[in-house]
Amino acid sequence: MINPIKMVDLKGQYEKIKKEIDENISQVIESTAFINGPKVKEFQAHLENYLGAKHVIPCANGTDALQVSLMALGLKAGDEVITSPFTFIATAEVLGLLGITCKFVDVEWDSFNLDVAQLEKAITPKTKAIIPVHLFGQSCNMEKIMEIAKKHALFVVEDACQAIGATFIFKNGEKKKVGTIGDTGCVSFFPSKNLGCYGDGGAIFTNNDELARKLRGICNHGMFKQYHHELLGVNSRLDSIQAAILDVKLKYLDGYNVARKKAAEFYDKMFENHPKIETPAISSFSTHVFHQYTLKLKNVDRKKVVEKMKEAEIPVMVYYPIPLHLQEAFKYLGYQKGDFPIAEKLSESVVSLPMHTELTEEQQRFIGEKLIEAV
Repeated sequence: MINPIKMVDLKGQYEKIKKEIDENISQVIESTAFINGPKVKEFQAHLENYLGAKHVIPCANGTDALQVSLMALGLKAGDEVITSPFTFIATAEVLGLLGITCKFVDVEWDSFNLDVAQLEKAITPKTKAIIPVHLFGQSCNMEKIMEIAKKHALFVVEDACQAIGATFIFKNGEKKKVGTIGDTGCVSFFPSKNLGCYGDGGAIFTNNDELARKLRGICNHGMFKQYHHELLGVNSRLDSIQAAILDVKLKYLDGYNVARKKAAEFYDKMFENHPKIETPAISSFSTHVFHQYTLKLKNVDRKKVVEKMKEAEIPVMVYYPIPLHLQEAFKYLGYQKGDFPIAEKLSESVVSLPMHTELTEEQQRFIGEKLIEAV
């Protein structure tokens, strides 16, 4: 009898590091430094070192990381920003909240990421920035994106919320962690992320000193000196307990990502050459940390497949069933069905299998066998 299968097994992961987590949480409670305490500064320094980034600005969540980045870069209502229609809504949501016009560019079938071949055609005199989304755990083609951004004097805000720990490999062999290449990089520490806390959390990365100062100020009500507000900001802080948890888990992040890659390879082998199952492609210029293991189903009724998997007590998810340009919330942008055919086709065919650090080969074999039966 195999153990119950979970989409994400946070309890199993916690039990292995329980002593360290509990000790760190206890230290915060005893110190009563719950906001911007020493643990936040320690985690910030450790994450800067891990990423090779000059500045890490902790904040309340990944959505805030994106919004604060756009605010710090001086983007305003009427400006245009290019991003992907095939991602979680937060990426485009922050644009709408700031009155910025969201301009979509279709994605690649293989990588799920922004199609750089179509990027330049979407740029207009109103375009001010690009938000590449490193979806499911691997990088967009950042070398090409940065070339285009430089040519057109555009900012680049990396949405690395699903890809912390992934590495981009430049043509000259240079390697950089995703999120450290653009003007800013944004991550989420939502509990199910590869590096997740036990609540909400996020961070912004930058190598620009002046931008880092603005980002920190905006996260703290536009305040750089107590009760002196230079600009309008928000209240977006990573609390000390979450930082204490993340500081422990950061030590294990590379190991967690290796475990995910091993699980992905096991799945790949099970579905190799299956006529109805297309396994995830890995780009030559990026490592993949498999935040999600997302398959494309071919010539099958996905709804029935999902039902059969759930009957077998196997949780599966569809990320994402409706591309952003067809969401009711973005109706005002004027996009129509057929505008981004790859994103639309992916939305109809993708399914994500359980993917986490605690998966056993026995569980994966069961999942694989049931999926093959279901299709």
